[in-house]
Amino acid sequence: MTLRLLFDEIRSSLKQISDELNYPQVDFEVSEASRSEFGDVSCNITFLLAKNLKKRPFEIAEIISKEYRKNTGKFVKEVTAHPSGYVNFVANFVELNNSTIKSAAQKKYGDINVGKNLKIVVEHTSVNPNKALHVGHVRNIIIGDTISRILHKAQYDVRVLNYVDDSGLQVADIIVGFKYGGFSPEPPKDQKFDHYCGDVVYVNVTEKYETDPNLVEKRTQVLKELEEGTSEIAKFANEITRKVLDEQLKTCCRLGVTYDCLNFESQIVRSNLWKTVFEKMKLMGIVYLEKEGKNEGCWVIKSADEEDKVLVRSNGVATYIAKDIPYAAWKLGMLEDPFYYKKYAEQINGRVLWETTLEKTGNKLDFTGEKVITVIDSRQSRLQKIITKIMSDFKSQAEAYFHLGYESVTLSGKTAKTLGVDTVGKQMQMSGRKGIYVNADYILDILGVKTYEEAKKRNPELDELSLVEISEQVAVGALRYAMIKQDLDKKITFDLTESLSLEGDTGPYIQYAYARAARILEKAEDEPQFDVSFTDLVTKYELNLVKAIGKFDIQIEDAAKNLSPKIIARYCYDLAVTFNAFYEHVKVLTAEHKSLINERLCIVYCFKETLAKALDLLGISSPFRM
Repeated sequence: MTLRLLFDEIRSSLKQISDELNYPQVDFEVSEASRSEFGDVSCNITFLLAKNLKKRPFEIAEIISKEYRKNTGKFVKEVTAHPSGYVNFVANFVELNNSTIKSAAQKKYGDINVGKNLKIVVEHTSVNPNKALHVGHVRNIIIGDTISRILHKAQYDVRVLNYVDDSGLQVADIIVGFKYGGFSPEPPKDQKFDHYCGDVVYVNVTEKYETDPNLVEKRTQVLKELEEGTSEIAKFANEITRKVLDEQLKTCCRLGVTYDCLNFESQIVRSNLWKTVFEKMKLMGIVYLEKEGKNEGCWVIKSADEEDKVLVRSNGVATYIAKDIPYAAWKLGMLEDPFYYKKYAEQINGRVLWETTLEKTGNKLDFTGEKVITVIDSRQSRLQKIITKIMSDFKSQAEAYFHLGYESVTLSGKTAKTLGVDTVGKQMQMSGRKGIYVNADYILDILGVKTYEEAKKRNPELDELSLVEISEQVAVGALRYAMIKQDLDKKITFDLTESLSLEGDTGPYIQYAYARAARILEKAEDEPQFDVSFTDLVTKYELNLVKAIGKFDIQIEDAAKNLSPKIIARYCYDLAVTFNAFYEHVKVLTAEHKSLINERLCIVYCFKETLAKALDLLGISSPFRM
């Protein structure tokens, strides 16, 4: 097992001691010590008992420590009372090393049953199919994909959805461009179709609206036909959006991202889910018909602290939120499923990607969940707050629908100039409508070229195919890590040079630590043998590495419970830093005797495997060479 054994043993012993001393039961915390001189583990139990016992925390800590020393158990070596009041513990690494290393060598190391197979939906990406994915979209995609991977590792039954807004205003814009703006439906040679639609058609049509009122009228008509879905324009739009979607999904595939189902907005609109939900909202008193004021004749959602939200206008036309509410209810399984499902594609990992259809020739499948996590940027927080409240009322469960928000991505001024985009200042805000953005494919291409040259320089003996594979793995790793290492409520300023560094908090730095470990094992004369007791591992570098490896499942539990992908990113970095210190100070292949070589090889193997599993949760590959 892992450090969890140590933590669990301490918790159990402290509860038993509290009972024997007739202390009240309190909900104390056992956690890693904040500083190495305090030992390996600290506990705050004394602070929670102090008021009830009318004693200083340090006095209680001395009493508890004295009692604990009578039987320290299997995994604790020393117990001390710190003057601050904490009870501190030093681990018995003779036992812990043996347990941790043998556990970490197992294939399913890190698996933890937090989810208990609870059905959970994660929806992410949901980029309008009128343009290519840009680096701002990538943050959404990577957050959603990483959360899905973490929840799966924590034993949730995860269903990953991608909502395709194929009947909205931005799709109408490119259809206007093709039908009335003079743009050919075929892109120039060597230009991806999604790049052409976004970079050329969408941007130019948006500019033409300012000088051509007729074109604005055409957009209104196209939008109406898209929602009705029966005209030749609607059929043409379906062909165009699917071509764009195909290209977007190629980019997602390049990033290592897969899904379970594509949900098309046009089908949600035509499914009549809205009528069912609207009647239910009326019966529950969630919506009200406004009798006076500026919203007279409208159906609105009342708000105590913000402006009322109009759901249906006085002319009977539903607002855009009317599409989101029935979809949210469908995801939670609260409505009869009107959809059938047909195979869209088979993805890189063999996973089948399904799509919704209203044709009754498809399969009946289940992509709903008992809980829904929707990854949408923080600018949509007010709308998501309304939907969350409605879903809570529908399901009588506060956390059934959860909006996982995040802040935007900007480009550093230096990176913008490198990519040929003029900017002033230290960073550049992006705008798809104005054409001020950098496509994700372009970022990956630039990163790939930089990485290829470095890999070729370091590994002149490798063939072309291997070098290209390594460069793509490192490019994707650099981009994914840069998008996930920050807190979700912090803006990201993406910098090409910083992300590719082999020093500091970057993806390539962590991948390089893996490659180092793989190289050691490759050079070893013998395979590591785990049927030993690991009593020779005594240096602080060895013990620190064992301890870091032993935290893996604890970090997964923390990340899953808090929906925080940064926790795994931080763990990967800390694990790499700890290994690099071991690498610099500890001889492995030239150790003093054969048994010590073997024990150290076992640590290196466990580090390599644990880091690979942790990086996989971030969607980052583990290259054997860098």
